[in-house]
Amino acid sequence: MALPPILQDRLRLPLIGAPLFIISGPELIIAQCKAGIIGAFPSLNARPIEQLDEWLSQIAEELAAWDKVNPDQLSAPFAVNQIVHRSNGRLEEDVALCVKYKVPIVITSLGARVEVFEAIHSYGGIVLHDVINDFFAHKAIEKGADGLIAVAAGAGGHAGPLSPFALVQDIRKWFDGPLLLSGCIATGQAILAAQVMGADMAYAGSVFIATTEARAMDAYKQMVVDSDAAGVVNSNLFTGIHGNYLAQSIRNAGLDPDNLPGSGPDAMNFGSGGNSDAKAWKDIWGCGQGIGAVDAVLSVAERVEQLEAQYQQAKAKVCE
Repeated sequence: MALPPILQDRLRLPLIGAPLFIISGPELIIAQCKAGIIGAFPSLNARPIEQLDEWLSQIAEELAAWDKVNPDQLSAPFAVNQIVHRSNGRLEEDVALCVKYKVPIVITSLGARVEVFEAIHSYGGIVLHDVINDFFAHKAIEKGADGLIAVAAGAGGHAGPLSPFALVQDIRKWFDGPLLLSGCIATGQAILAAQVMGADMAYAGSVFIATTEARAMDAYKQMVVDSDAAGVVNSNLFTGIHGNYLAQSIRNAGLDPDNLPGSGPDAMNFGSGGNSDAKAWKDIWGCGQGIGAVDAVLSVAERVEQLEAQYQQAKAKVCE
C-alpha cells in the first residue's frame, strides 16, 4: 500500500525525528521540519497544559511563515506524541488541543484507544502507534491506527527486545500499511537499511540529542558524542520498563551500571548507595545504541545534511 501523502510530500529524507522526553521543544521541531524531516515532541514536555497550546501555535505559525518565503523548500509536517497510558491525566485535554490545531501526525504510545484515533481522524490527521512486538501491532491496527512504529532492540529510552529484522519481518507478514523502524538509526545508511528490510521510513531520536536546538544539557550532549554502543545499558530499574540509558549518567547517580539492582513496583528506589534524588530522563539519560556514529554536536540542519549525504551515498553503492 502506498504511503499517505503526508508521509511522502515535503520530505528530504524518509525520517521522523523521534519525540524525546524533556529534550524536544519547539526549537528542535521547527528546525527539523525546516530541514525536511518530520519533527515530533511529547505533549507532556509542555507543562503546564497551557504551554502546549502556546507551543502548537508557535510551531504552526513559524512553519507557515517559513513556507511563505520558501515555496521551493516547504517545511515537513510535525507530529505530537501522546502517552495513552491510564496514568496520563492530561490525555483528553492534550488530544483536544491536537484537534484544535489539526496536528498532521499523532504518535501514540503505551496504549491504543479508539477514541483517540477517532479524534485525530476527525480532521484528517493520521495516527502512528509505537509497538514492540507483533501482538501489540495487531491490537493497534484493529483499533484504528493508520501505521506502526516498530521499536526494536537498541532504541533509545524504552525499547523492545526484538531484532529489527525479526520485528519488521513479523509485521510485514500481514500489514502493508505505513511502517517505521526505530532502533540504532543514527546514519543515512541505517535509514536506507530500514527501507531495504521492509520499513517505509526510519525513526531516530538519539542522534538529535547532540544538536544545538535540543533542550538537553550540554553535558548530556557531550556524553552522547563521547559514548558508543558499549556505553549504553539496558535496565528496567529506573521506570519499571526496560530502556536504554547512558552508562556514565548512571555512574554519576552513584550506581554501578554493570551491577544494577533489580527493579520492582518501586522503580527509582535505587538503594545500594545510589542517589535517591536522581530521576529517570532528567538525571539518568536515555540513549540508543547507535550513538557511536555521533562525533560532534551539530545544528539540526547540519545533522540532516549529513544524514542525507550518507543516505544518497548508500543508495548509489547499492545500485552499483
